[in-house]
Amino acid sequence: MTAQLEATQVASTQLDKNTIRRRIAWRVAQEMNDGDIVNLGIGLPTLVANEVDKDVELLLQAENGLLGIDSLALEQQIDLDLVNAGGQHIIAIEGACYFNSADSFAIIRGGHVDATVLGALQVDKYGNLANWIIPGKMVPGMGGAMDLVVGAKRVIVAMEHTVKGKPKLLQKCTLPLTATGQVDLIITEIGVFNITQQGMELTELAPEFSIEEVQMATEADLIISPHLITMPTPH
Repeated sequence: MTAQLEATQVASTQLDKNTIRRRIAWRVAQEMNDGDIVNLGIGLPTLVANEVDKDVELLLQAENGLLGIDSLALEQQIDLDLVNAGGQHIIAIEGACYFNSADSFAIIRGGHVDATVLGALQVDKYGNLANWIIPGKMVPGMGGAMDLVVGAKRVIVAMEHTVKGKPKLLQKCTLPLTATGQVDLIITEIGVFNITQQGMELTELAPEFSIEEVQMATEADLIISPHLITMPTPH
């Protein structure tokens, strides 16, 4: 654990908070394809809307009942009646569709969402996800996460690699699970990780870090892809 703490301290001193969050959101945006219907979870995932290339035609969905999010609203653009599922003010594209929450979840449960991007407290090498509660702490509930992770065709976790010096990519989750075996891809400021039948595979490595540093900051035993590349970052 001492080695892990040293590695995470290296990570925290090399990148500031804004750089970390934008890097993750930008890299997630590169996973989006023309015609996709994508749900962005609360927190860091909402930043992905600001990073999607304008040439990529997406329909971003909010489970509170909107298909057609453009981006987070700037102060001068705020419409008090227009928010995402996390209560953040947003801008809608021309032709956006509004409906009630029941219809929104029918879209999700019916398998019509191509990808969902969620934050996480923990993810393990089996693709298990814990992202809704730390025992003993008050939370409003699981929300739509349990529907999204089983209803979406692809589950992408966007999160910082560690929290308070502790790894979030584990051999096995210790917190109550949101779902089992549903995570496909994990993107952090340090790298990109695929969940495979063999375990957690490192496919992209951020330029500031070595394989050894990533492994020290990760509890799960990593499989190093034979096609490992340098993780692209925003300019």
